[in-house]
Amino acid sequence: MNETENQKVIEVLNRIMELELAGVVRYTHYSLMVFGYNRIPIVSWLKGNADESMAHAHKAGEFVTMLGGHPSLKIGPLLETERHDIGDILRESLDHERSTLTAYYELLGLTEGRSVALEEYAREMILQEEIHLDEVNKMLRKPGEMQPFSE
Repeated sequence: MNETENQKVIEVLNRIMELELAGVVRYTHYSLMVFGYNRIPIVSWLKGNADESMAHAHKAGEFVTMLGGHPSLKIGPLLETERHDIGDILRESLDHERSTLTAYYELLGLTEGRSVALEEYAREMILQEEIHLDEVNKMLRKPGEMQPFSE
């Protein structure tokens, strides 16, 4: 990759890092706001998402430094809707994950055929994010409902 391409990749990686760090905050917050009979498994799932987001942010930062860049100290957008129903939390999670997935696709577009390491990283993250989106989508469906959730 030339210097201009390298800089664009660093910018996208930093945006990914910021989005993933926002995921850490978001999922941690959500885990604190769950009440009711199903609290324990949902809190556990949300904490797992926060941990995963932290690992993803760290990995993006490692690639930033590999390319000679400086990892961002910023955090992605955080929206407090004051709605903490499990359905609301899951819908907000879908929106956040879609934004992150878009950034990974952008990274793939910039690195495809230029860097095997970055291309494979982008593909792996896209796979994980798409599986995660499917999990959330299934959680939003009513029992027995086969069609994917759509807003």
